[in-house]
Amino acid sequence: MLSLVLEFLLVLLRVVWAVLAAGLRWFVRPKEKSVCGQVCVITGAGGELGRLFAREFARRRATLVLWDINSTSNEETARMVREIYRELETETEASGAEECSPGSGFRPQVHTYVCDVGKRESVYLTAERVRREVGEVDVLVNNAGVVSGHHLLECPDELIERTMVVNCHAHFWTTKAFLPKMLEMNHGHIVTVASSLGLFSTAGVEDYCASKFGAIGFHESLSHEIKASEKDGIKMTLVCPYLVDAGMFRGCRIRKEIEPFFPPLKPEFCVKQAMKAILTDQPMVCTPRIVYIVNFMKSILPFEAIVCMYRFLGADKCMYPFLAQRKEAMNNNEAKNGI
Repeated sequence: MLSLVLEFLLVLLRVVWAVLAAGLRWFVRPKEKSVCGQVCVITGAGGELGRLFAREFARRRATLVLWDINSTSNEETARMVREIYRELETETEASGAEECSPGSGFRPQVHTYVCDVGKRESVYLTAERVRREVGEVDVLVNNAGVVSGHHLLECPDELIERTMVVNCHAHFWTTKAFLPKMLEMNHGHIVTVASSLGLFSTAGVEDYCASKFGAIGFHESLSHEIKASEKDGIKMTLVCPYLVDAGMFRGCRIRKEIEPFFPPLKPEFCVKQAMKAILTDQPMVCTPRIVYIVNFMKSILPFEAIVCMYRFLGADKCMYPFLAQRKEAMNNNEAKNGI
């Protein structure tokens, strides 16, 4: 009994220390690790956030492996990355550099692959090609995502399934493809790009919210499994941004009087905050920080209290303008095509 009490007190001390250490990170930023020369897979690399992640990793001289279902946009990202590599090359010092620093002679590369992460066969085949043609993967950024843009009762079943598969199920397949070698080497980093809508939901995007809740649940369970296996060299980072002013959700709006205090995030800011978390091995990053508070309040307040707050903020119907725009665009396309 005494040993149990002592162990419990020790756990309390560790909990307090963990809370203090996490709070300290808000004021004292840990030193960023180097990813120079490491192989980084980014899914959805042709999209706006994927392209920005590619840019940030390229600036740090990582070898990039870009996955996207759209070869054209993926190649555009690759061209941007190659330009960054050329700029880095011109800044290279003549001599006296250490390995993997400017002047070391190391030249990062970018590789592009057309992959539909919504199809597990495509994921596994592409992953095998990556291992064969590039090498083992050090960093996996699960960034690919889709949104149907329909109210539930207006959304075709196949679009609901597509949202769930790309936003959630694909994380299982990419992780199963690359995690075994990470475990063997006790080295690697898995990044899950989720959303604040995976922590607390809103109306009109039921499929998207469910998929992001699923992705977060997968990420948290996998984090516990890796901790249980005592593979401390493998890091996990969960990224949960507020509404991003990008193509996927452009047009979403909360109450106009409140919006100046909580404007949609600029994609560049969102990715820079995520990169800081990744490079300092931060387990989770919510942007802006008020998302942490909202998530905590959602956990302790009654549902009706949450509804009242949502209505005051205009968050209960914040997706409706976006849904209306998507519907209008679809109707225009149908009229244009004579459907």
